[in-house]
Amino acid sequence: MIEQREGVEASQWSSGNQIERDLVLTDADFKRIRELIYQRAGIVLAEHKREMVYSRLAKRLRHHGLTRFSDYLQRLERQPDAREWEAFTNALTTNLTAFFREAHHFPLLAEHIRHKTGPVSIWCAAASTGEEPYSLAMTLLETLGPKASQSRIVATDIDTEALQKARSGVYPLEQVRKIDEVRVKRFFHKGTGKRIGLARIRPEVSELVAFSALNLLAPQWPIKGPFDAIFCRNIMIYFDKETQAKILKRFAPLLKSDGLLFAGHSENFSYISNEFKLRGQTVYTLAPHHRSSGN
Repeated sequence: MIEQREGVEASQWSSGNQIERDLVLTDADFKRIRELIYQRAGIVLAEHKREMVYSRLAKRLRHHGLTRFSDYLQRLERQPDAREWEAFTNALTTNLTAFFREAHHFPLLAEHIRHKTGPVSIWCAAASTGEEPYSLAMTLLETLGPKASQSRIVATDIDTEALQKARSGVYPLEQVRKIDEVRVKRFFHKGTGKRIGLARIRPEVSELVAFSALNLLAPQWPIKGPFDAIFCRNIMIYFDKETQAKILKRFAPLLKSDGLLFAGHSENFSYISNEFKLRGQTVYTLAPHHRSSGN
């Protein structure tokens, strides 16, 4: 779901001076945007993200023929159930991901599931554009062989545009080439003709993954555990500690007693929640009181 998507859009400065704006974003507008995205998605926007906010949301204002952010925000707040809230949230979430990112996690997952006798279930809670859940599916196929077809990967994200790309399973070949050639040959179809330069995930991989939209702040999560593993990587850094603690508490009953929770390299849950215990290498297990209760 959320990770740095830095680029020229986040830098609207030239020779130390702010470039001329065609839209009006006041301090009060920026403050309100920060409040609304926190309320909707739990995302904490830092002060230095103002230029990014302008760049991302300016497209929505122009789409509606507006010139003032205050008018756009008033329109949103008058219609709490409007589809525009989805576009607002999509604009302010960021997606940087890759196949087999933080590669040390995948051998750990393989070892964890290798001797499982029943179907394996995994929840990828920040699926973004699909690279992570598809990497998990490839790991299941490599580890379990034909038995992998009985397993399931639930892949969720708040960003509906990212999920649309994930479901397509089509990626630039340059991105796919970062994977070793054996995996590329086994798990991808390379495009030809009009599709040259692209690669598509093979059906045996995509069939293991079910994508759906989910806001981790929603009062109800439309998913059922328990899972052998939960991957929640590189999203908690965008939440404050109170929100992180609430989410971790909700994760606990969805994880099997021997299940693993995978975090991102810059995330540390040890001082936030007593629900989990650090196993090592940003991998957590349920705390003893959960395991002993038969969770």
